[in-house]
Amino acid sequence: MGETEGTYRALQTPGTRLGAQTPAGVSTLEPGQTPTSAAAVRTPARLHIRVQLLDDTMEVFDVEPRCGGQALLTHVWRRLSLIECDYFGLEFQSAQAHWIWLEPMKPIVRQIRRPKNTVLRLAVKFFPPDPGQLQEEYTRYLFALQLKRDLLEERLTCTDSTAALLTSHLLQSEIGDYDEELDRAHLRAHEYLPGQERALEKILALHREHAGQTPAESDFQVLEIARKLEMYGIRFHTASDREGAQIKLAVSHTGVLVFQSTTKINTFNWSRLRKLSFKRKRFLVKLHPEAHGPYQDTLEFLLGSRDECKNFWKICVEHHTFFRLSDQPKPKARAVLFSRGSSFRYSGRTQKQLVDYVRVGGVKRTPYERRHSKTRVSLHTLTADLPRQSISFPEGMRTPASPSATNASSCSVPASPPAPLGPLHCQDRGGSLPPPPAPDAKRPATERSSSPDASQAQPPRPPALQPCQGLSVESPLPSPSAQKSPPSLSPASQVPLGPAEQGLSPVLSDAGGAGMDDQEEPRHECPPEDEAYFIAKEILTTEQTYLKDLEVITVWFRSTLVQEDAMPAELMHLLFSSVDPIYDFHKGFLHEVEQRLALWEASASAPGGRGRCRIGDILRRNMLQLKALGGRFQRLAQVLEELEQASRHLKRLEAVCREFELQKVCYLPLHAFLLKPGQRLLHYRRLLGRLCARPGPGDPRPADRADRADRADCRDALQAVTEVTSELQHSLVRLENLQKLTELQRDLVGIENLVAPDREFLREGCLHTLTKQGLQPRMFFLFSDVLLYTSRGASGTSRFRMRGLLPLRGMLVEERQNEWPAPHCFTIYAAQKTVVVAASTQLEKEKWMQDLQAAIDAAKHSSGTALGLPGSMVCSLSRRSPDEVSLEQESEDARGAGGPLEGQGRHRANTTVHVCWHRSTSVSRADRSAAVENQLSGYLLRKFKNSSGWQKLWVVLTNFCLFFYKTHQDDYPLASLPLLGYQVSIPREADGIHKEHVFKLQFKSHIYFFRAESKYTFRRWMEVIEKASSCPGRARPPEEEA
Repeated sequence: MGETEGTYRALQTPGTRLGAQTPAGVSTLEPGQTPTSAAAVRTPARLHIRVQLLDDTMEVFDVEPRCGGQALLTHVWRRLSLIECDYFGLEFQSAQAHWIWLEPMKPIVRQIRRPKNTVLRLAVKFFPPDPGQLQEEYTRYLFALQLKRDLLEERLTCTDSTAALLTSHLLQSEIGDYDEELDRAHLRAHEYLPGQERALEKILALHREHAGQTPAESDFQVLEIARKLEMYGIRFHTASDREGAQIKLAVSHTGVLVFQSTTKINTFNWSRLRKLSFKRKRFLVKLHPEAHGPYQDTLEFLLGSRDECKNFWKICVEHHTFFRLSDQPKPKARAVLFSRGSSFRYSGRTQKQLVDYVRVGGVKRTPYERRHSKTRVSLHTLTADLPRQSISFPEGMRTPASPSATNASSCSVPASPPAPLGPLHCQDRGGSLPPPPAPDAKRPATERSSSPDASQAQPPRPPALQPCQGLSVESPLPSPSAQKSPPSLSPASQVPLGPAEQGLSPVLSDAGGAGMDDQEEPRHECPPEDEAYFIAKEILTTEQTYLKDLEVITVWFRSTLVQEDAMPAELMHLLFSSVDPIYDFHKGFLHEVEQRLALWEASASAPGGRGRCRIGDILRRNMLQLKALGGRFQRLAQVLEELEQASRHLKRLEAVCREFELQKVCYLPLHAFLLKPGQRLLHYRRLLGRLCARPGPGDPRPADRADRADRADCRDALQAVTEVTSELQHSLVRLENLQKLTELQRDLVGIENLVAPDREFLREGCLHTLTKQGLQPRMFFLFSDVLLYTSRGASGTSRFRMRGLLPLRGMLVEERQNEWPAPHCFTIYAAQKTVVVAASTQLEKEKWMQDLQAAIDAAKHSSGTALGLPGSMVCSLSRRSPDEVSLEQESEDARGAGGPLEGQGRHRANTTVHVCWHRSTSVSRADRSAAVENQLSGYLLRKFKNSSGWQKLWVVLTNFCLFFYKTHQDDYPLASLPLLGYQVSIPREADGIHKEHVFKLQFKSHIYFFRAESKYTFRRWMEVIEKASSCPGRARPPEEEA
């Protein structure tokens, strides 16, 4: 090293006289050039390093001679405008022909012997278990290129059929739809598989089936197929065990893997590992004693050399840090005199940090080019919607839609001077990608994960869009008022209730309004006036929420299961093979609706535009495609039943599910998310019914052919979805009942067999029983065969303790006027017990009596057996225990405004059970069924009673509750507001609200004002909130009850 190539230099030797003539010899210098000057000219000031990219292009980078590897990596990320760069790395071959990863914190010249003669390769370093975790379309494109390279180099070993399928998707991504002549010519010029001539006909046959599939969809299909292969992301390291048997070691997101040939014989999950170390050529794996027993808790493997052993150890350290840790570890201070062990640490961002960084969106995205692809350039993003982890499973398995990596529309942009490419041509005005933060640098607030502190910093807006041909783009980001009033989250539970809501989060308290201003949401200058537009927009907003609900299963729950390895493989395959295609379909459907609404708004804003656009063609096409997924919806019933059975027998799976339900992202019971696909079909049916029954637009001109065709398409779409829902109606009712029984099984103490095949939930609510101590609150649960009543458990718990059970057979319900001192009383006569109960209102009393009488009549003709309880619990009331809470103690008026529901008990306080308990109301099965079809979401401006400003929030109404987000992209709600007992009305003059489209929510002294963007959305919010809040009867309005 250090010598200049092409030169020969004679050195001075002892005995040479000063000033003597230089000995003659062979010289390669130019005439008049001395050795000293030649060395000065030829000594490079900077290193020229060649890097082979994943598309096989060669790039040259100039770096300082003594710079670290991070400098070169930063140059590569900048040139590629790569956002999710931490998944990638640069590798080079050592003298022993082993591939080595370039270390960021070590000088390049200390890693590569001859940097200018070495070609580095860009490669994927960390393979996530789920391609949905890759949030950028460009990242998935690079991953597909990596798998293409692995396929050719025989690293990704698979069957011939799978290899042909992967190749066909790669062909679709690179050259587009099937053309036999073009395909054969392309395959002659490019090699995808070793000996691909043998599979040529099968590749062509499979490629023919991918017509209409976009490059992004093809990339996703490649990743989806490859991730299921055993060799996905595997890099072998030859070793031997203690007995000298030849094995191969590898590392993945799950842990350290052991292979014999290409068969995996052992897996050491990260949770089982206590320590990884190496000593010379020996690689040592130390296991936790409880995981491996008292014997052989240290395993030893022998690699070829010390360098190979240390290289594999470094790869293990990096994978463990990237996939398992939330934050990168802090570097340890090196000893001054003596050091023991290696100081190597992973120096990049962890996967969680990377996901948070991209989700926040503090980057500017630029177009990228696909080699051999007909669509040369694809924008990373075209709207203000930012990518998010929630964004898993983007481009899906459907045609002909072309969903982008975000929830926004995508379009093509030429690489040379831009020219119009259609009505949706846009360009990204963002600049180049800023360099990723240094590993030891403190990240700015916009790059941190969502937290109360991080939310105080105003996030930067995404790259602005340049509308063309009158296209206007409305940013979904929160208004400045929303950004200036950061909400805080409760650390104990996700969304607690306050006096009216039990511990309402500051985002819903008067104190939260201090930082709000009066700046309102941007509005369209000329919004469409056709009611069909607002119905289509409701489809769009609810679809955005529905897609986020699906991501709770496809992304968050999947990630938990992969990490914990608690679910049987068969059940896991059944679950995600059912949910993933449904998610993919809705991803594409959302993309099409977004594009059509953008055109609609552009047409309304254009001078002389009619402001009318078709929507029925999209709905008809997608509803017909939805019928093909009927089998997937049917399988969800099997998934829910098998998951419930597996949770009974596998305590670890039950614990994992319960822990997952405590996460903020799981804002509803877990099983409720599995019901969402079927419930969404009912929502489609209702929306399409309103779309078909809508009156004609206000345009005095007669309806043209396009309008008639649009209405016909809407009717066809309604017929298609009605056929699907009619097939699933009975199954959905049964699943909703199973989900409710499973939820109650966890909330009730002292009962083990609540979930029974013939048992149906009918009503739940709070009634007061008349005892010697007076009226005592009890939570009643009416089923098809039995009536249970419970009391609240000890302080600090969220469960209800069994007080008694009354079989419906032989039961009699009787009302006697003026017999009891309390109002709204009625008597329940059971076989061995008589109970006097009092309802909160006359209407509540009538509902209970009607449901009880109907259930009693039905039980007379049923053959089911009554629920059995141990000992004297059946049909008996035990003494009142010391920890039982009296009516006065549980009174909402007597509780503090910030008091939690039960200390710091870990439970979801917005479920109907807890809301009914605190507000002395009830909910029936019919109410729950009606709530399924009355869901709504969208942006609203919210104002408190004593505040002066409005705050823009994304509001979701589901399960009798309002959930509040800053934007529709957030993973979890900031707070919730249970609606049971609230009254919705129009503000009065005394309220001092002088805005249009404002409605008022009030429960006792708690008052909120919400403002909608249009008259239609104002009516819709009033309608659905009225149905969600008034299902329990009230004798008088809340103002009189306060």
